[in-house]
Amino acid sequence: MKKLMILGASCLALAGCGQVKPGHVGIKVNQYGSDAGVSNQALSVGTYFTPFGTNIYEYPVFTNTYTYTRSGSEGAVSNEEFNFQDKNGLGLTADIAVSYSVSTVLAPKLFQKYRTDAQGIISGPLRNAIRNALVNRAAAMGVEEIYGPRKQELLNSVQSDVANYFAPYGLNVEKLFWAGNVRVPDVVLTQINNKIANEQHALAAQAQVATVQAEAQQRIAEAEGEAKAIQVQGDVLRSNPSVLQLRAIEKWDGHLPQVTSGGTPFIQLQK
Repeated sequence: MKKLMILGASCLALAGCGQVKPGHVGIKVNQYGSDAGVSNQALSVGTYFTPFGTNIYEYPVFTNTYTYTRSGSEGAVSNEEFNFQDKNGLGLTADIAVSYSVSTVLAPKLFQKYRTDAQGIISGPLRNAIRNALVNRAAAMGVEEIYGPRKQELLNSVQSDVANYFAPYGLNVEKLFWAGNVRVPDVVLTQINNKIANEQHALAAQAQVATVQAEAQQRIAEAEGEAKAIQVQGDVLRSNPSVLQLRAIEKWDGHLPQVTSGGTPFIQLQK
């Protein structure tokens, strides 16, 4: 009988205990008594006595990643994609992943602000903040910018807005990622692809023209150089005829022609 009483007391004691798992910080919430409310002191890893009306909520202090997507195989079962518009009102959608963690010191303040666990913050306040920032930032950009060269710039701006918003409450929004391409209407996507193809063809044509012009300029420069060299040589020979005679002597093989008019060909001795 005594053993049964000890066993029952042990079970009751364990039933009245809460646990903070490794990698998490705990927030103790009392519903009754003089100390009712959220404890200002965060709980570290361990097991704590939780009498009736007392609960412990956990937040991760290590980096977690969650993906908001329309696919039911990742994130929530329901569609969590983001809907937004460009500056012309064109409707776009996208999947975004977020990496986050919670400050050990500010965890109680985060709970006081939102009164929910980590999953509740992810599906509620965090998603809403990302959506609002995305809508505001994308409204200043065109679809070609969002789909193309300024795509990462847009997400970086959204990340900065969201991180600054949650920083005072201890939710560290570490990084936002595009979890796939921004989705645009098929008609618009075809137009964008055609424009890109035309621009690539134009660039290739410009490169070809530049190559032809460069080759032509090179040939002109070579011809001008050769003409200049010939002109210089002519000027030298005209101003100094003996140079021409010297070159002829250098090329002479030493044999005199068999038929002459009586003189030695092209050799004139200086007197």
